Order: sequence, then structure tokens, then C-alpha cells
Amino acid sequence: MRLAVAFVGLLAAATVLSCPSEALSAQEPPPIPAGVAPLPGVYAPGVDVRHYEIELGVAADADWIEGRVTLTVDVAAAGATLPLDFSGLEVLEVQVRPSGGRYEHADGVLRVDLTGVPAGGQALVSVHYRGVPDDGLILRDNVHGEPSAFVDNWPNRTRFWLPSVDHPADKATARFTVHAPAEWKVVANGRQVGLPRPTPAAAMGPAGDRLTWVWEIGVPISTYNMVVGAAELEVIPVGLAACGNAPVSPREDGCVEVTYWVYPPDVERAAPSFRRAAEMVDHFTETFGPFPFEKLANVQSATRFGGMENASAIFYSEQAIASGRNMEPTVSHEIVHQWFGDAVTEASWHHLWLSEGFATYFGAQFFEVADGPERFRAIMEQERLELLASGDAARPIYVPTERDLFALLNDNNYEKGAWVLHMLRGIMGDAAFFSGIREYYRRHVHSAVFTSHLQAVMEEAHGQDLDWFFRQWIYEPGYPVFDVAQDWQPRAGGGGTLTLTVRQTQRESWPTFRVPLEVLVVQDGAESRTRVELVERETVVRIELPNSSAPTRVVLDPDGWVLEGD
Repeated sequence: MRLAVAFVGLLAAATVLSCPSEALSAQEPPPIPAGVAPLPGVYAPGVDVRHYEIELGVAADADWIEGRVTLTVDVAAAGATLPLDFSGLEVLEVQVRPSGGRYEHADGVLRVDLTGVPAGGQALVSVHYRGVPDDGLILRDNVHGEPSAFVDNWPNRTRFWLPSVDHPADKATARFTVHAPAEWKVVANGRQVGLPRPTPAAAMGPAGDRLTWVWEIGVPISTYNMVVGAAELEVIPVGLAACGNAPVSPREDGCVEVTYWVYPPDVERAAPSFRRAAEMVDHFTETFGPFPFEKLANVQSATRFGGMENASAIFYSEQAIASGRNMEPTVSHEIVHQWFGDAVTEASWHHLWLSEGFATYFGAQFFEVADGPERFRAIMEQERLELLASGDAARPIYVPTERDLFALLNDNNYEKGAWVLHMLRGIMGDAAFFSGIREYYRRHVHSAVFTSHLQAVMEEAHGQDLDWFFRQWIYEPGYPVFDVAQDWQPRAGGGGTLTLTVRQTQRESWPTFRVPLEVLVVQDGAESRTRVELVERETVVRIELPNSSAPTRVVLDPDGWVLEGD
């Protein structure tokens, strides 16, 4: 995508407002429910948002905001309408350039008439608004009783504070001008533009002693990744990473600055969680490809989640950090998201495993390299046990009929998605697997994808069809459960035949799985391995062995490459 040109002069001074929240709420439309999946089909046909120019005013002692956003929009056909998701706040003014401005605001959608824009043209749509956010922008005292303001968007809660095309497939650049209390620090996506400057008295939002911060991100991201965080924070440098492999870094040395931003009482408690964050960035840069954003800030915040992967500004649970919990596994998980989820984004919420499965698997894989294979195997075994205990695997990973987006935060998209990648690695081998992952990232960086995109790249890297694999593990429910019977028949002249009868005893409603795996046999203290493929509910495997003594140990899948039930 190309970068949009900011509309000069759009952020005109607004009248200072000091309305109490009670007066504002009387003018605000009621909010719509959060997390409802959109209907199938193109989400906002005929329009493509290229850039968001956002101005936001907040205060420590006010529960309301004032904002203005100008969207640069490509218009495919004459007579288009721009449907902006926007819920619960009052619209003060809408302007459209080159012409127009008629709009309708109902049921959580602000529909802006673009009939004055020709086919193939570009519109600048400006919306001025204010009110008490019902969600999305959390204005409250933090865990230490100090005021704060943090955006928390996932999945489609951006609409509660920012008029937007609130869908992961619509990616755009953004610039944030934030007027916040002078004692606060403000973080947002991308790079900081200049130093904070005194806020003019007439600037929008609640009045007070404020500073104005400007941040901008020059590569396109989904709206659920567009965030602002503001509070009294300490900024702690971790180190520089991805040097020579950070194409949009603003630094002269081309490195990415890795930091963590935490409340002053929690600086020491947070240190163990973030001590290897720069090392993680380096590892994933080597594993996947260039770091996609301008910096990486890890921020203690009001997110409802343990961690939220906002592009270049990851938000973490304030309670978890304040408690002193070591969140290093969460940090690894969220840093993976910078590549998968943020730069390569699922084009539909229902392909969420392309984000969460990747972060779960490769978040664990960092510890395979950093701490050794045994830790990695222990993490994967714990993921397997959690999946089996949850019961989520009784449904497929991909369930397009699910309307509750919060229900997608399940063990299928996390743990089973991670195991899908692990099994794919076992089938392809490390060289082809990691080559395929790097090509998948290279080909689709800063775009939105479906599972079919991943399948196509991995088939190219493997040199073989993988439709059977993706079909049974993504689009079908369950996992195999093996029951193994063995028979040993020695031969008179030496050696013998080991016969294994492997039955798949999972539910009848689950598929019969095609499972390539190894069989480990120990005979007279010597190990041998045989590669087999299970394709039926009952498969008979015969293994010829050189000695006539009975095997002392027989193990299916000795290295744990296959997701199986107990």
C-alpha cells in the first residue's frame, strides 16, 4: 500500500469544552455490543482507507474525550458510501473533501455520503466527535490509584473511540496528535515525531496543563492495532535489536529501540519480564525476516488481556506486572505477533489461528533456542494437555459461523494452532519449514491473508501437496487417539517380525487422520526407527528386526511431533 498525504490544516483549533460527563452522555447514542462478528462478504465495499490522521484530547480528571480524525479514502466507484464503525459518542461535524458531507449515524455505523467523489478518486473525510467512551479507550485509575488512559481495541472495539473501518483486512497508516496531562508520558504506534510541546489553550479536549505528543506509523496496520497509552510512566531501555534488518527504523544506525514503559512503583518488578526482549526481537528477525515497525515499546496498561500485540507498542496487564509475575513467555508470544498478526494479518477474524497459533508456537520456539529443547518440549506438552482438557478441539479451528468474536479466544486458535505448526514442521523438516515461514512472511508482509495463503507457500517449500494436512487439522474437529497392540514373532534363523496394530479410537464423528510418524524400537539395547504413515482406523505395521530377542521398548512418535489424545 502507498502512504497517504496528510491533509494540511485539518487539525484546526476547537473551542475548549468543559462539559461534565452527565451533560455529554445525554447527547450520545447508545453503544452497540462489542465483539459481534460481521456478516460474510466484503466488509466495506468500494472504499479503501489509506491513512488515519487522529487528534485526541484527554485529561486526568475527566472521563470524556474529544477527537477529530481525517481519513484518506480511495473510492473505487462513483456514488460510494463510507461506512465508519462508530459507537456511543456524539458526532459534532463531518466534512468531506473534495465535496459533500451528508451522513447518517445509527446502530453503531456512521455512513458518510461520497457521491461527490469520482470513481478512482480520493476523499478526505473528517469527523469531529466527543463523549464518554463506553469501551475501547479506558479512562480510569490504574492499579496504583493514579489516572491513566489506554486504548484496548481487540477485536472490534476501536469503534468505541475512533470512527474507522473496524476490520482486520482494512489496513492503513496513522498519525496521532495527543493532548495529555503534562505529567504523563504518551506512547502510540510507530515513531515519535519531535519532542512533546505545550498544548495550546484552545486545543480540543478537557482543559488543563497539557503537553502535545505526536506519533506516526508509516506502514499499514489494522485498526485493532492502533493505540494510544497515556499515564505517569517510566521508560526503561532494554537495548537495540534487528540492526540492519529494520527497514522502517527512524534511527541512523538502522536498529530498533526496545524499551518497556511501566508505572514508577513497578520498575524493578517488571525487569525480569523484559530482560530478553531485545534478544527475542533478534531471534525472530533471523527466523522470520526484517522487523516490520519503527520501534518496540512494551507497556504496562489497562488492557483486559494478559498481553495485547498492538503494532510496535505492546500493552500488558497492569495487574500482572504490579504483582511481580514473570511474564517472559507472554512477552515472547506478543513479540511474535509483530510479524504474525500485526504485519501479516488474518483477513477474517475466523482465521485467527494465523495470529494466535503462530504467536503461541514461535513464542515457545524462542525458548527452544535460548534455553534448550527440553524446555520447548515441556511447553508444547503443557499446550497439548491444556487443549485436551478444554474440550475446544471437539470443533474445528475454523468455524466461520461463530458470531461471538470473543469465543474465538479459545484453545483451538492458540494451543491447537501451535500444534498444527509443530506437526507441519515435523512433516516438512526444519529446513523446508523455516524457509516456507520466511517466504510466507516476505510475500504477505503488511497485507491480510487467509489460511489458503499459508498452505500455498508451505506446499511450494515442501514440494508436495498439503491439502490433506490442512483439511484435517484446520477444517475438521478433533485429534487422533491411538490404541496399539504388538506381536513379536522371532525367526528360526535369527531376527524376527514386530507387528503393530494401530487403531484410531477417537470419536466416530471425528475424521480418520492421516498421520506420518516414526516408531522407535529398542532391541538388545540398540535403537532403530521406522517411518510409517497411518491412514485408516486400523493400520497394521510390520517391522523386520535383526535379532531374535523380543523388543524391550516400542514407542509411537518418540519425539512428540503429533498431537494425539490420551
